[in-house]
Amino acid sequence: MADIQRQGQAHWKGDLRTGSGTTSTSSGALRDLPYSVPSRFESAKGTNPEELIAAAHASCFSMMLAKLLGDQKKTPRDIQTKATLTLSQRDGGWKISKIHLETEASGEGLDEETLKKAAGQAKEQCPISVLLKPGLEAITLDVRLKPGA
Repeated sequence: MADIQRQGQAHWKGDLRTGSGTTSTSSGALRDLPYSVPSRFESAKGTNPEELIAAAHASCFSMMLAKLLGDQKKTPRDIQTKATLTLSQRDGGWKISKIHLETEASGEGLDEETLKKAAGQAKEQCPISVLLKPGLEAITLDVRLKPGA
């Protein structure tokens, strides 16, 4: 398979403290989302790079988990994943230090042991984990089988 390229764009106006910007994806799924210092370091309206990385990681992990379960003929009915990214101040600068993944899944014939094993593999194998892992202190994972699975 040929290499796949994806694009994101950002536009910034002004200085760091009082300026602001917008970010978009070439697919149009995200279009002109506002971001700024307040939306990154406080609780102002808008997005931030770390939130977008967390969403990408949750999405990538969920897709990999679905693939790995499908490989075992355990097709998931539902996977819900939350990624919590920690941005820490280190040596006078900011660093993404860790990401914690929480996932819950259900599916016909899916048991807790199979789910935990596949989720552990997904955490290690999804392309976003592979990209981020060398720079992180930790990627951690909690896994739950949804009741009635």
